[in-house]
Amino acid sequence: MSVVRERPARRPLVPSPRRPPGPARRPTMSGVWPYLLIAPAVLGMLYLLVYPLARAVLISLQDFGLRQLILGDAHFVGFANYRTLLGDPRFWTVVRRTFLFMAVNVVLIMTLSTLVALMIERLGRRWRTAVLSALVLTWAMPVVAATTVFQWLFHSRFGIVNHTLTGLGFTSFEDYPWLAHGSAAFAILVALVVWQSVPFAAITLYSALTTVPSELYEAARLDGASAFRVLRSVTLPLVRPLFMLVLSLEVIWTFRAFVQIWVMTRGGPGDATTILPVYAVQTALAQQCYDLGSAASMLTVLLMSGVLVLYFRQMFRQEAEL
Repeated sequence: MSVVRERPARRPLVPSPRRPPGPARRPTMSGVWPYLLIAPAVLGMLYLLVYPLARAVLISLQDFGLRQLILGDAHFVGFANYRTLLGDPRFWTVVRRTFLFMAVNVVLIMTLSTLVALMIERLGRRWRTAVLSALVLTWAMPVVAATTVFQWLFHSRFGIVNHTLTGLGFTSFEDYPWLAHGSAAFAILVALVVWQSVPFAAITLYSALTTVPSELYEAARLDGASAFRVLRSVTLPLVRPLFMLVLSLEVIWTFRAFVQIWVMTRGGPGDATTILPVYAVQTALAQQCYDLGSAASMLTVLLMSGVLVLYFRQMFRQEAEL
């Protein structure tokens, strides 16, 4: 005879009493510790980046020359320094030359870097390692050392370029002073900046090419697409975000190129190789007009920021379309 057991009745759920509101909990040491760890880096960044920028902005709004640098009695003049610069025809000539220098360098860098990256992708393992090693060594060379090498290459009497051209029968290049001619000095500086910038861009673009699935290439070839069609329709759309990032970085680096020009020509001959960073240093040091030099630096930052805003807008628009 089976016995039916009755289930015990469930107890009604009674909500647990809430704790009365009390004072807010104080942050423990474990919650403050991450902020203490990053505090030195933040303070260092503020001191090394924000403070010099704020100081330059302040000097650009003052009458600040050699006397004010020594005695410290600078007074506020507002935007008078900016009006002086914007009314100077030489300043606008330097601005045009800066954009020309930037455009020529960026076009050559991105074109050569793309070609080098495509070449590395098609090389065997040994040749790929050799080319990447050469690019890394070129990129690691200090800027001043590379500039000095180029100075010796194009030296009028002892340079290997003049010696080679003369040996090939071009006798007009015997003792030819390359850096004494504006167009020749400009071309040499472009070659130097391109030579130093291509390794980083090529290695970065090659790393982006390695992420493209090989199945897409095989499908495009089966459909009869040519090599240029594959590059335009398959490769470039997939590597476009990183391509735009490299392009933006090269715009920044070539726009603020200073060391190569200052070491090799100091902006000469005349003003043939003077761009905005060199113009700012010349104004501040040679003429001892630190207020005008700071104003030129601030205008350089504004122009560079405007160029980058255009590039980023275009990049975000393309991402939205995709």
